[in-house]
Amino acid sequence: MDFDYDLFVIGGGSGGVRAARIAAGQHGARVGLAEEYRMGGTCVIRGCVPKKLMVFASSFPTAMADAQAYGWQVTVGGLDWSAFRARLDSELDRLEKAYRGGLSSAGVEVHDCRATVVDAHTVHLAGGKTVRAKHILVAVGGRPFVPHFPGSEHVLTSNDIFKLDALPASVLIVGGGYIACEFACILAGLGVKVTQFQRSARILKEFDEEAVDLVAEDMKAQGIDLHCGVVVSGIEPEAGGFRVTCMDGRSDVFGKVIYATGRVPNTESLGLEAAGVALGKGGKVPVDGWSQTAVPSIYAVGDVTDRIQLTPVAIREGHAFADTVFGADPRQPDHDLVASAVFTTPELATVGLTEDAARAKGPIEVYVSSFKPMRSAFAGRADRVLMKLVVCKDTRRVLGCHIVAPEAGEMIQMVGIAMKMGATKEDFDRTCAVHPTMAEELVTMRKPVRTA
Repeated sequence: MDFDYDLFVIGGGSGGVRAARIAAGQHGARVGLAEEYRMGGTCVIRGCVPKKLMVFASSFPTAMADAQAYGWQVTVGGLDWSAFRARLDSELDRLEKAYRGGLSSAGVEVHDCRATVVDAHTVHLAGGKTVRAKHILVAVGGRPFVPHFPGSEHVLTSNDIFKLDALPASVLIVGGGYIACEFACILAGLGVKVTQFQRSARILKEFDEEAVDLVAEDMKAQGIDLHCGVVVSGIEPEAGGFRVTCMDGRSDVFGKVIYATGRVPNTESLGLEAAGVALGKGGKVPVDGWSQTAVPSIYAVGDVTDRIQLTPVAIREGHAFADTVFGADPRQPDHDLVASAVFTTPELATVGLTEDAARAKGPIEVYVSSFKPMRSAFAGRADRVLMKLVVCKDTRRVLGCHIVAPEAGEMIQMVGIAMKMGATKEDFDRTCAVHPTMAEELVTMRKPVRTA
């Protein structure tokens, strides 16, 4: 059977691009890739990268206030949002160009259009062309989900924040996941009056409760008006913004309303079901450990699947797929002990099990240290940090680590290496502390605060 490509990738995000580059550049496969928007996907264009740059931008008011406390003569002015936007757009253009350059140098043929699946080996391009491929990789990622309710057409999502012409004076953020909490902190840091509604009893439900409690406390201390157990019933335009009405009767006007209530896979009208790939809950693509769907020639990686939705995970999945199918190096991506960080202020970083999840598996010891960090304490700020280890009583292995602190994401990366190697609490204890640092508390906690 004649094929136009050995591999055709649908989606130019981190996972799809990595798979295409490795298959073509390292293993010599004939590869085509279609992307309907911008190369780089959610992470590079409308996710991790611009978000982290906004995190940096939002941190300067506190940094300058600290500088004053340390004796520096600093005058804090206002943010020139248009200047920041222009610089941000320029950086994203540079990154997209780098992604395209990497594909080109690897020999990947790029199609700047939407692509859909016709059958096990056929892909239809929006321009009217149809191509045949021995293997098809679906890497179309996901998009923000907004529930339908009266006035839902007026809300913004995380995709829109990077394109605002001006920052609003006030904003309501609806949602309690990491995206909602990150943007609440970012916008508050940029000088916006932020209110946040979450329908369930607490924010960041998937993370360790003790760590989340400290994050929520710090968010409120920053002036974020955080309310849990609140459900929006309707939104309508009003002078000065949008009036939001809730099921408990509360009503208020906000300059903008942003929904961060989860994400869904971009599988709608993609043609997978007609090709024999039955979609799972919410439109996710079920795959096995090899990223293979029920149709042997069709694979899927990244946020479109029913696995961990993180950019580094998608990259590893794409790389493993390419090595397995085209490099005679069969291996499955490892989804165990994947570290992650929530870029709130302060950051929340985690690897392994929460205290509740670990307790459900057997007897544990819990070690916790919460304290005022030296830098902010000297500046007169009351914020606290938290270091937490969850340890298996029987094996002594560290099952979970949870950090709430500035730069927590930088710390958890190192902890993740130790835990991946099977480190025990005694291994942590034998490690000499680096003083004075926040992270030294991870190796100086000697007595558990509770056992279960």
